[in-house]
Amino acid sequence: MSVPDYMQCAEDHQTLLVVVQPIGIVPEESFFRIYKRISAVSQVNVRDSQRVLYIRYRHHYPPENNEWGDFQTHRKVVGLITITDCSSAKDWPQTFEKFHVQKEMYGSTLYDSRLFVFGLQGEIAEQPRTDVAFYPSYDECESVEKRIEDFIESLFIVLESKRLDRATDKSGDKIPLLCVPFEKKDFVGLDTDSRHYKKRCQGRMRKHVGDLCLQAGMLQDSLVHYHMAVELLRSVNDFLWLGAALEGLCSASVIYHYPGGTGGKVGSRRAQGGSLSAEAGNRHRPGALTSNGINADTSAEIGRAKNCLSPEDIIDKYKEAISYYGKYKNAGVIELEACVKAVRVLAIQKRSMEASEFLQNAVYINLRQLSEEEKIQRYSILSELYERIGFHRKSAFFKRIAAMQCAAPSIPEPGWRACYKLLLETLPGYSLSLDPKDFSKGTHRGWAAVQMRLLHELVYASRRMGNPALSVRHLSFLLQTMLDFLSDQEKKDVTQSLESYTAKCPGTMEFITLPDGLKLPPVPFTKLPIVRSVKLLNLPTSLRPHKIKSLLGQNVSTKSPFIYSPIIAHSRGEERTKKIDFQWVQGDVCEVQLMVYNPMPFELRVENMGLLTTGVEFESLPAALSLPAESGLYPVTLVGVPQTTGQITINGYHTSVFGVFSDCLLDNLPGVKTNGCTVEVIPALPRLQISTSLPRSAHTLQPSSGDEISTSVSVQLYNGETQQLIIKLENIGTEPLETLEVTAKTVNTKEKLYGDFLSWKLEDTLSQFPLKPGKIATFVVNIKVKLDFSCQENLLQDLNDDGISVSGLPLSSPFRQVVKPRVEAKPVNPQESSKGGDFSHVKVSDIKISKICFYCSALRGSPGVNYCLFFC
Repeated sequence: MSVPDYMQCAEDHQTLLVVVQPIGIVPEESFFRIYKRISAVSQVNVRDSQRVLYIRYRHHYPPENNEWGDFQTHRKVVGLITITDCSSAKDWPQTFEKFHVQKEMYGSTLYDSRLFVFGLQGEIAEQPRTDVAFYPSYDECESVEKRIEDFIESLFIVLESKRLDRATDKSGDKIPLLCVPFEKKDFVGLDTDSRHYKKRCQGRMRKHVGDLCLQAGMLQDSLVHYHMAVELLRSVNDFLWLGAALEGLCSASVIYHYPGGTGGKVGSRRAQGGSLSAEAGNRHRPGALTSNGINADTSAEIGRAKNCLSPEDIIDKYKEAISYYGKYKNAGVIELEACVKAVRVLAIQKRSMEASEFLQNAVYINLRQLSEEEKIQRYSILSELYERIGFHRKSAFFKRIAAMQCAAPSIPEPGWRACYKLLLETLPGYSLSLDPKDFSKGTHRGWAAVQMRLLHELVYASRRMGNPALSVRHLSFLLQTMLDFLSDQEKKDVTQSLESYTAKCPGTMEFITLPDGLKLPPVPFTKLPIVRSVKLLNLPTSLRPHKIKSLLGQNVSTKSPFIYSPIIAHSRGEERTKKIDFQWVQGDVCEVQLMVYNPMPFELRVENMGLLTTGVEFESLPAALSLPAESGLYPVTLVGVPQTTGQITINGYHTSVFGVFSDCLLDNLPGVKTNGCTVEVIPALPRLQISTSLPRSAHTLQPSSGDEISTSVSVQLYNGETQQLIIKLENIGTEPLETLEVTAKTVNTKEKLYGDFLSWKLEDTLSQFPLKPGKIATFVVNIKVKLDFSCQENLLQDLNDDGISVSGLPLSSPFRQVVKPRVEAKPVNPQESSKGGDFSHVKVSDIKISKICFYCSALRGSPGVNYCLFFC
């Protein structure tokens, strides 16, 4: 026997083997649809008996394995079911002849056979036949299951007759010697009358009868026969058959101890069949019956338990049987299958280390030269068994070998799809997931070197499959998740390969769905470059909005009372959603600063880098940057323009690196510092440019607030003199100016000031409002100097001063002031022409005008809050 059945388990020893095969040309889909219905009838309660027969179906079975049917009866094909298409009566004789030819292949062991004919109608189909069933079509065959049950009952009748015939002790009759195929030549010329030979014949026949009893549902009788066979065969050192008797004893004991089965499928099948109640099933398990089918009494239960091996003894007997099989070169398949059965039992017993020893032995069992398909099957089953006992990494190892075998050089057409599928199944064993989020939690699990090797193999397999998008996805994943473990040369090699792949198929942020339904998530390059901090920037001073209420001096404190708490609930999520205390303006360019660095040993080019936002419509203005090799922290400013108003949240950024487009979310970036990512966008405000009729002052006053942008003009006046200051207001924005308010404040004068130093009429200016974009309005301010110099002790000390100076007249704005450049002119001193006069009665003073403030507003903002332009 050269073809092992890796799916065998201990309970298969009680099954009858039935082969289902097509005859002629039968559509594959139709055949397997009928095969599925046939194989569903896997256990049948025998009529007028409480025995249960278990059936094992195969649609392909090597005829050479059938020759071992005397050694272990569950390997013998006892039933044949054939399926054929026959549409006309003239094809019927040829079809029936093919059926007979098929029976001859297994003729020496068959108990019974059936032919299912689909498509034939008429006189032939109406003739009653036992071995042939006719159906009009594959859809009109309701009685298939009933015919299969009848077929199994016929198998039971033959089985029972053979059991009774061989179990009966006929004194004087010569017991035939049962042999395996390779033994027949060894027994030629032996003395058949010797006591040794007779014991050998008796021991083998006892073992054979034990197999038949087990198949017939007589568990107790089979245990008795196996024990007797072991004693007989051990006395004559018939090691091969002694091993088979021990294995039969183990199988019967496993069936007794584990009625749910050890192979998974058998257990679920057993739970469905039988009309016995659960209580009866516990008292009388399948096979706990006497030879005539009557329920076993209590003494029989005791006898069965006595002959049954304990769970620990089962494994010891398996080891002994396998050691006997190992003595015979031609019994390699039997030895291998026994190891697999023992492992399944140990998996139920949760004895993983002992199970691994059996599997290790199975690896080194030398079979004939296996085909590539058989090697793949062998390694796949080893992987499955290692998985069952909890050896996940060992399981992944053998499954990876099976994957490599799919693409072996000796195969004319390598199966790259099968190779890729098996490689995917190895990922959990190596603690590897294809979701990049699993690698953003900090601690790396598994052996990075092995994981990188496996990812390279996935890339190669997907490329040979002709799926470049899949290759790009796996290579991107390797670069993103294994960056810390790649050498400098490996980083260069991987990026070069990635660029060559993306030249044909750029990387995207779309999910990739595989044929088996598995979805591969996108892989954003959050490490190329690495971002350490994100900071939202306020607008430039000239563009910042201010609340009108606070500017008009009607401040209402909104500060809450300070409450100390030693417990501070803080999280990154709260930090991200924290609202910032400044505003952005619709239509203005807004900035976000990122501190990034390049971890690569070469220059990193990042293209199409922009912001990802939610909340309002936002136009991101992409940037391109080039970071030096291992650059360290490097500031990058990303800009964009909000198109609507509301709350805007910066969720992350997008990039294009090595041809891979990435959407990097801040929530997926570990260790990123931020000052908050949510800011309010207010409606668009006007932009105002201010120019004056006076020359600039040589001395610029510092603004009292950091939010102000100011310019200073100067003028020299005599006491009592008046001069006009003409201020031009030009709307250089896109929003009309609707309101205007003006205030003034005088500071830093030692003398008493009589009357209004500054005066204006706002009505003339307001008549020009609303000021449309591009229009200019004028505003006239009258400067009148009238000081009191009486009662001053330091009068004589200031007699040499030149006239009266009004300086430091600042015009400032924290928002949208654009000061026109003007030619600096040297101030003309009106007193130079009369320096020779007598000025002993004149006192000179220096008056500084701190602010002339303009509040220009479009009256737009959130309900209850209006924002304005503020110019001083």
